[in-house]
Amino acid sequence: MEQSTKKIRVMVVDDSMLARHIIQSGLSRFPNIEVVGEAINAMDARKKLPVLNPDVMTLDVEMPGMNGIDFVKEILPVHPIPIILVSSLNLRVFDAMAVGAVDFVRKPDTNDGNDRFFEALANKIVVASCARVRRPLIRPNMTAKRPSSLSLKVGAAPTEVIIGLGASTGGTEATLAVLRRLPANIPGMVIVQHMPPGFTKMYAERLDRICKMKVKEAEHGDEIVRGQVLIAPGDKQMRVVRNGTRYTVSCMPGEKVSGHCPSVDALFHSMAENVRCHMVGIIMTGMGSDGAKGLLEMRKKGAYTIGQDKESCVVYGMPMVAHNIGAVMQQAPCENIANVLVRHLSNSHM
Repeated sequence: MEQSTKKIRVMVVDDSMLARHIIQSGLSRFPNIEVVGEAINAMDARKKLPVLNPDVMTLDVEMPGMNGIDFVKEILPVHPIPIILVSSLNLRVFDAMAVGAVDFVRKPDTNDGNDRFFEALANKIVVASCARVRRPLIRPNMTAKRPSSLSLKVGAAPTEVIIGLGASTGGTEATLAVLRRLPANIPGMVIVQHMPPGFTKMYAERLDRICKMKVKEAEHGDEIVRGQVLIAPGDKQMRVVRNGTRYTVSCMPGEKVSGHCPSVDALFHSMAENVRCHMVGIIMTGMGSDGAKGLLEMRKKGAYTIGQDKESCVVYGMPMVAHNIGAVMQQAPCENIANVLVRHLSNSHM
């Protein structure tokens, strides 16, 4: 079968000459990617973007003059280009995601991490080239807890329902769009979001500030309880473990599952195998198929399953595969998944 030879055209924006050189040199080893130009700051990028017409832009978050966040806000309405943030361990990356960046990759702390960095960046460039650039789901200044319009009148014990959710590219804001609509007394939730180590803790803290329920990065042995969301650590596989009538999470280093650590499949398969109470599985935006087979196993064990629809996904990959193999019972736009979930829980006589 003849394969397309069209390369993905990339523009690199970073105020550091060394960083630009390293990124361009590193990406040159991937035959499907071509760096067509670079810019030293937002103003330079603004001038070169219409001329270079790249498919994807990599962008440093912290730059002199206009920072990456303000640049994303300014440029996307004019040039809706997929943007990948290249950032150190910095909370501001989530502000840039909130205004429309597609994904991010963590800068290596040492030269020893360059190979993994370039592999991750190249993979994200490929995914971003297929991504749909969407209007922001959440306003970036929305940093305080807001009342949820949804309510859940339940008197069940905390362990009677467990909700699992998995997401990848585009999922940081999509997951937030779901959680911020949910009431404080939501049954215990466990979430895998493909994300580098370090960022998962900051992401959990950000969600905790905005959402009504408690959100934390999961630690090995944490109990799954009502009103709390556990986010899988960025470099560990999170699985659900049953201890009598209690459920806890195991968070351990391990091999990649379905190409990822943490993996949605690892979480969902553990739920299908170990959870004896009612389950809900939700699969959201992301490239590939991670979570699809696990969600199907959950459905076979009686779980209610929800998939994000094509129109609201940044990348309709994981939910599409799950839908195509029969794992999804109900498809819904991102903005309506919370309503679908609460309606199901309210009618389930928990």
